[in-house]
Amino acid sequence: MLKLTWIAVVVLILDQTTKYIAVSALLGQPPMEIAPFFNFSLVYNTGAAFGFLNSASGWQNIFFVSVAIVVSVFILIYLKRLSRADIQVAIALLLVLGGALGNVTDRLMLGHVVDFVDLHYAGWHWPAFNVADSAIFIGAALLILDAFGIRWGGAGDSSGD
Repeated sequence: MLKLTWIAVVVLILDQTTKYIAVSALLGQPPMEIAPFFNFSLVYNTGAAFGFLNSASGWQNIFFVSVAIVVSVFILIYLKRLSRADIQVAIALLLVLGGALGNVTDRLMLGHVVDFVDLHYAGWHWPAFNVADSAIFIGAALLILDAFGIRWGGAGDSSGD
């Protein structure tokens, strides 16, 4: 399944490219309304998902980089052990890997993660996120579906089981 690592590379490239564009277009600017429920708004996140630990003293950056590196190594080792029938799991793990590497790149180069997608409704805003976060979410959702036996037909499996 390592031959599919291009998926993680594409996620990483898309993530870093969109973050570069977001910073270039949004730095010092008010949120850019795209739709009544969707803005582009530049946010720097030193914490984790939903801003968790955003106000910590700085140790969290080293912690999150370390966790992401350990998880990335685990994913690569696990991918080597998957069979062709485990395509959904492989794609899910590669989405998580690409997303983790995208956010780790930010943390190592900038000391924070660049978020810019702002979804909102009736004054309530979902925490800002980015392409890496989206890939991690989709990968995690695919892993959860797989854990419940919900799969799209992998190699040699057309039953959906």
